[in-house]
Amino acid sequence: MTNNLNASSPKSLSYASALHPRPMRNLFPPVTPYSQGFLSVDEIHTLYWEQSGNPDGIPILVLHGGPGAGATATHRRFFDPEFYRIIIFDQRGAGRSHPLGSLKNNTMEDLIADMEKIRLHLKISRWHLFGGSWGSTLAISYAEQYPQTCISMILRSIFLMEQYEIDWYMHGMSTIFPEAWESFAEGKDQKNLLKSYYEDLTSQDDRLSISAALQWNAYESTCASFFPQKETLVSDEQRYYALAMAKIEASYFYTQVISPENSLLKNIRKIRSIPATIIQGRYDMICPMASANRLHLAWPEADYIIVPDAGHSFLDPTLRTRLIETTEAAKTLR
Repeated sequence: MTNNLNASSPKSLSYASALHPRPMRNLFPPVTPYSQGFLSVDEIHTLYWEQSGNPDGIPILVLHGGPGAGATATHRRFFDPEFYRIIIFDQRGAGRSHPLGSLKNNTMEDLIADMEKIRLHLKISRWHLFGGSWGSTLAISYAEQYPQTCISMILRSIFLMEQYEIDWYMHGMSTIFPEAWESFAEGKDQKNLLKSYYEDLTSQDDRLSISAALQWNAYESTCASFFPQKETLVSDEQRYYALAMAKIEASYFYTQVISPENSLLKNIRKIRSIPATIIQGRYDMICPMASANRLHLAWPEADYIIVPDAGHSFLDPTLRTRLIETTEAAKTLR
């Protein structure tokens, strides 16, 4: 018996094909948190958390990407607010958590421990996990340590935090976006591009670090969506948030890559009984298809949905639609 979210289907692999049109799903209406606060998790870091939707609903934890990107009001809108108790938090150094951009005590193990502290703080016994990109890394890592707390997992744009994915991000995407990569690499040591960025982003010179952050964010935002949109950061606050994200992301890429011997796939056996759906845009330039396929092969019980006309962004219409369909299907799980 499979443990997928669409148990009536005998197949774990499906294609959200343009040849078989489906109605596009819109985001749920904007919703305001009914509770929010800050949780001190060590002597340095204090995390922002919030809850919205139904206080008596089934809990679902949203894990933002990056690392370091922070959560937004849009993250709340993938879930039926009448059914779900929607829990969002900003990871260490990100968003509304503070200190903003801090790299000290900021590792994946720290973030996993934070998730468990939030669960206990909010008195939740079990919850769904919803994570994309770096959020998928974190969801898998957490579930492998705390499988008993997970009702189901909805994973988008799979990222395993391995070296080939970092190499693709830093250099491989130049084969698809050469003009964006040229701007990204401008003024940097192209042979040691990640190290060059890490040094600039952690520099005490604000002008240098913010300039590097704007380059980093422009590159990522250009490559992320199936329909690229240029983002303009105009305020000092926006620039400092951009610096926090780029600095944390570059730091994780530079110092915390997971070796093949410690691959997250090695422990998939611990979570294979958890109902799960893997959703991947075929033209995801940030998180290559190979990672989603590797996860699918290691975890055949999970539904595997390839969206042929989507990129990385969860706002690409077809990817958004499959995500919302999956959160609706997960209502049957307890």
